[in-house]
Formats: sequence, structure tokens, C-alpha cells
Amino acid sequence: MRILAIDTATENCSAALLIDDQVITRERMLERGHAELILPMADELLAEAGIPLAALTVIAFGRGPGGFTGVRLAASLAQGLAFGAGLPVVPVSDLAALAQRVLAQEAAVARVLACTDARMREVYWGCFERSAAGLAAAIAEEHVGKPATVQLPQAWSGQAHALPVWGAGAGFAAYPELHAAVGAGLCAVLEGLFPRALEIARLAAPEAAAGRVLPAEQALPVYLRDDVTQIPESRSLN
Repeated sequence: MRILAIDTATENCSAALLIDDQVITRERMLERGHAELILPMADELLAEAGIPLAALTVIAFGRGPGGFTGVRLAASLAQGLAFGAGLPVVPVSDLAALAQRVLAQEAAVARVLACTDARMREVYWGCFERSAAGLAAAIAEEHVGKPATVQLPQAWSGQAHALPVWGAGAGFAAYPELHAAVGAGLCAVLEGLFPRALEIARLAAPEAAAGRVLPAEQALPVYLRDDVTQIPESRSLN
């Protein structure tokens, strides 16, 4: 299994090359300039591994949710690379990648509420559980909305289901009111974590192994928000 993964949905611009169980990565935190960095990162990884693009099994990418420009960039680049090399693609949720980062970092974690900054005083959020394979599995649809509307699922409440829930993501750092909304249900919060290509590659591997891949032209972004090109009067930028 050879997977090139890229992600530009957040401030963390990253690429990863997974070859069987070995992985090499590149990443850099920056506000802008992802378009100038991500392709050189991917080229460096392939050169370091000594393999051509066409020798890959699949190209994985962070399909969002995240910044409009960044999510579109990753999807477009994945589509172009895959089409040129005759490869399929695997889109991976950036919220799932964030949750997977927590699961990999903390072996005792079973449940994660992933929240990233959606700007416009909103957050992208989703709830994930550790699967039998140790991977982040979504238990409901992902959402975008005001921090006060974030809530833990009913399935996670009650004494019989009281497993610790961890919060993760820049949404917690950007909006203190998020702590007020769900803080009582969390055992810990990791505010400084961002999605990255490493976890995208890890999550893409079983999809590729099972044949759940898409043709290059179906490398499409997921925004969650419909009004990505304009700001309604009821909203304002941070």
C-alpha cells in the first residue's frame, strides 16, 4: 500500500507518504501560502522515498470541512495528480483526521468531539468513536454552527454509557463559549491540535484496501456551509 496524502484545509499545510507501515511527512503552520508549499512537499516525499507518482496505490486528501480556498486547493490538487498518474482518490474528513490524531496520541481515548474554527463566529464539529480497528468512526453527521449549538450525542450520556469524551481542535481556542456549551461533558480538551495529512493517510489505508476509492474526477471538497462565497448580514468576520 502506497498512499500520498495532502491537506490544506486549515493553517496546518501538510503532506504524508505512507508505504505499508512506514510514513514520512512534511508540515508547516501558516496563515496563507498553502498553494506554494503543498506540491513541493509532495514532490519531496516522493523523491525521498525514491518512487514515482504513478507507483502509488491511491491519493488521499483532506476533503474538509475547512477554509473554502484550502479545501478547494486540496481537492483540485488531488484530482490533478490522480488524473495525470491514472490513480484513484480517497477523500477523508478533516474532522475525522483531527479525531484520529487524538486517538493515536492518547491510547485510553474512546470518544472525541472534534471542533475546528469555521470563522464567521461558527465552528465545524463532529463526534467520533474509536472503532475496533482503532480508527476514528463518525457516529453522526458533521455540522457547522454557532459554538452554543454544539452538543454531545444522547448515546454518550447516561451512567451506562459514561466513557470519557475528549475535545480537540482550534474551535475551542477560538471560542471560549464552546467550553460553556459542552465543557461539563468533556474530561480534557486539546485546543492546539489541527488535522494533518498523516492521519488522513492512516484513515485512507483501509478504504483503499477495501476498494472504496473514487475516480480522479470525483475528488470533490465538502464545505458544510452553503454560503461560502458571501457573508450574510447576520454574521460578521472574526
